[in-house]
Amino acid sequence: MAKKLVIATSSRALFDLDESHQVFVNEGLPAYSKYQIEHEDKVLAPGEAFPMIQKFLKINDRFEEPRVEVILLSRNTADTGLRVFNSIHHHGLNISRAAFTGGESPYRYLAPFNGHLFLSTNAEDVRNALAQGVAAATLLTSRRQQDQEANQLRFAFDGDAVIFSDEAEKIYKSKGLDEFTRHEKASAKTPLSGGPFKSFLASLNAVQTECKSGDCPIRTALVTARSAPAHERVIRTLRAWNIRIDESLFLGGLSKGEFLSAYGADVFFDDQATHCESARDHDIASAHVPHGIANHRSDSET
Repeated sequence: MAKKLVIATSSRALFDLDESHQVFVNEGLPAYSKYQIEHEDKVLAPGEAFPMIQKFLKINDRFEEPRVEVILLSRNTADTGLRVFNSIHHHGLNISRAAFTGGESPYRYLAPFNGHLFLSTNAEDVRNALAQGVAAATLLTSRRQQDQEANQLRFAFDGDAVIFSDEAEKIYKSKGLDEFTRHEKASAKTPLSGGPFKSFLASLNAVQTECKSGDCPIRTALVTARSAPAHERVIRTLRAWNIRIDESLFLGGLSKGEFLSAYGADVFFDDQATHCESARDHDIASAHVPHGIANHRSDSET
């Protein structure tokens, strides 16, 4: 049997916990624990990751044996996490495995659970997961409506520092566009190194290959600021990895939001906050990947 594709999500990404989180911020942990226990039978509303997780779990309907799995990784205790599990049951989500870490970062359980992707609203937990070699991203709040009608799950990825390493982006940042273009043209036949989402994309591709042609519940898109002639190295890299991307958008620096909307992305992963904001402006759920030189510079400035 093929290895399951596993997505791990935090409770705050899966459900809207803003109200109870404010209790924690304003009144502290004891008040938060008391609040959650008193409200454990009150169902939580869907959070940012909910529509994607719901579509993801529906993929199993197409297979005789489960092909995908969702794991809950939460900083709650089991006591305060009971409300989360009650809400999971109410919404009919097939999630049975969880780790409640009582305030500590749950990233250390990603490897034992064989997680391929971790979604959270906690940037520290995301950075820890990335450092462990797992694809991870911080989900940002958007204005999007909960679209549960379409069954196809559409992922969109930036290229450099997400699917690929940031080796080329370092040249762009330090030497400018002309030198970046010259370097990428000269290196067109040399595959790029893999970035933090290479393995996740490969795992998505493995599920796609098991589906009938023209009837796949997963669709992928590369949405990159690159343009010709820097496109060739990207195409040859994916070919060398034997990974298929359904759609590739080489935008040459154009704002990404409108294109993501036209594609119908369920979620967009990018290492740069400005591109995530562009997605949010078009009601696309965006997920920041705090990896690569763009984020190293941000760290040094703060």
